[in-house]
Amino acid sequence: MTDAAPLPFDGAISRYLADEAPAEIRTAIEEGRKRDIITPDFPYDRWMKRDDYYARMRELQIEMVKLKTWIDATGTRLVLIFEGRDTAGKSGAIRRVTENLNPRTARIMALGKPDDRERSQWFFQRYIEHLPAAGEMVLMDRSWYNRAVIEPVFGFCTEAERARFFAQLPEVERTITQDGIHLIKLWFNVSRAEQLRRMLAREGHPLKQWKLSSIDVEGLAKWDAYTQAIAEMFARSHFDFAPWTVIRSDDKYRARIAAFQRILSAFDYDRKDPDALGAPDPQIIGGPEVWPKG
Repeated sequence: MTDAAPLPFDGAISRYLADEAPAEIRTAIEEGRKRDIITPDFPYDRWMKRDDYYARMRELQIEMVKLKTWIDATGTRLVLIFEGRDTAGKSGAIRRVTENLNPRTARIMALGKPDDRERSQWFFQRYIEHLPAAGEMVLMDRSWYNRAVIEPVFGFCTEAERARFFAQLPEVERTITQDGIHLIKLWFNVSRAEQLRRMLAREGHPLKQWKLSSIDVEGLAKWDAYTQAIAEMFARSHFDFAPWTVIRSDDKYRARIAAFQRILSAFDYDRKDPDALGAPDPQIIGGPEVWPKG
């Protein structure tokens, strides 16, 4: 029998749980069962039932195919921004949206760290290059909002650079939307206890350890700094022409359904089935006012 593989980052996430996590977070994780919601103020105690989720997701994915067919036919341009705290479920939601779509015209944009040349460019430049042409939708797995949240928390930008970002942001997004590009901004929010539980699961899963980064590990102790940055981001970028939609994602099933509903409800596409969309759950999805800081 071989020894178990070493944990990534020398077991830093498990150590954080044991040595640094607030007592109430540690208790919630230790006492919670697999599909329990361990966040006290979350509106549900358990995840949505799996069979109910798959039935709803099939209906919504059929609607998404209809929407994309309509986008192709009409030359519509769509940008979907997926943002949120680490492990909030952004990538999983993106996979479900694109699962049955043509990857040539439903493109996922997930940029890495900028290289030296990109760092010397106008900040928005490398994102603007990925905006859609007619008949395309671009799904941004993180976006220019890195500068609003991640970069200042980790000291990757100066205060002057961040101030310039917020000064330019309204006109950038106004220009995008005035040119006829549809811009939908989704913020997936996960609680502190659930985030740590998901990171622990990744740490112990040999096929998911690659998802963890040093930023994830260091970010565990920066919860309050993230919260402050997120609050300022909402205050300075929730525009009437490009509003934020907040999705509470401690239950990934309900969160994915809410994301589909937000996207599909924005368009009057051919053969749209309102019954398939259903009514959004106001306890799960809304504007920044539904964002819980804990």
